Amino acid sequence: MRLSIAALFATLAFAAAASAQPAPRTTAEILAAAQPGEWRPLDLDHTLVMTFGAGKTAIIELAPAFAPETTANILTLARQRFFDGLAVVRVQDNFVTQWGDPEGETDKARSLGAAKTTIPPEWSRPRDRALPFTRLKDRDGYAPEVGHSGGFPVARNRRDTWLAHCYAMVGAGRGDAPDSASGGELYVVIGHGPRQLDRNITLVGRVVQGMEHLASLPRGTGPLGFYEEARQRTPIATVRVAADLPDGGPAGKLEALRTDSASFEALVEARRNRRDAWYKQPAGYIDLCSVLLPVRAKP
Repeated sequence: MRLSIAALFATLAFAAAASAQPAPRTTAEILAAAQPGEWRPLDLDHTLVMTFGAGKTAIIELAPAFAPETTANILTLARQRFFDGLAVVRVQDNFVTQWGDPEGETDKARSLGAAKTTIPPEWSRPRDRALPFTRLKDRDGYAPEVGHSGGFPVARNRRDTWLAHCYAMVGAGRGDAPDSASGGELYVVIGHGPRQLDRNITLVGRVVQGMEHLASLPRGTGPLGFYEEARQRTPIATVRVAADLPDGGPAGKLEALRTDSASFEALVEARRNRRDAWYKQPAGYIDLCSVLLPVRAKP
């Protein structure tokens, strides 16, 4: 009889504790409750503002911690107005949007000026405890560990850390030679993360605003999504370094959620186990490339 009473009290205590637990929050509720210190301004010294097409804008935050030489070269090119007047030359469905000099490698190709023409591949960097890293607990098929560092999706093993090819990540196009990526030709991932490209090409940053414009451009009709006619290309008007614009231009009005914050951790968990009314079966898992970086206008 005593055991039955004890069991009853235990059941009641468990039910009371369960009822006292706060209801799971949606991603929107988590973001709304995020504290001011959990948001950070964009790194304007390493952010590009690209205008293209009919008044469209894309903002790209670069990753000098992972690709310092390529980042510096891209900044030099932007300040030389290298990208102005170039074009989107390739849009391959479920893969990438790519922009650069339509003349390619012909003798008419635009000069890189003071920028370097070749750069050693920056495909990974040595693993370093000083580098911020917020690990995902979920398993990954491409690396022993994955997570985020400074707003970027990263993977690592015992020796190296590298940026991952997720949606909105920007890379420097290259030829067969590993050192042939100058940053004068860039691409952005517009489809499911092609992680097989990791550690085969230099990733330089990610688009933090304007992906809807880059991902919805008409698909190229030629091999690999290249445009076959000049009229199909989307012209690039300007590419500027945000720090060179008054108040940082449109990039100066934005802030991103810190990927080492409690709210970001809660956001990941909310997406790992969706409990919105529509979802009936939480997945209990999240892929690295399914974790999005929240960016908002500064309050």
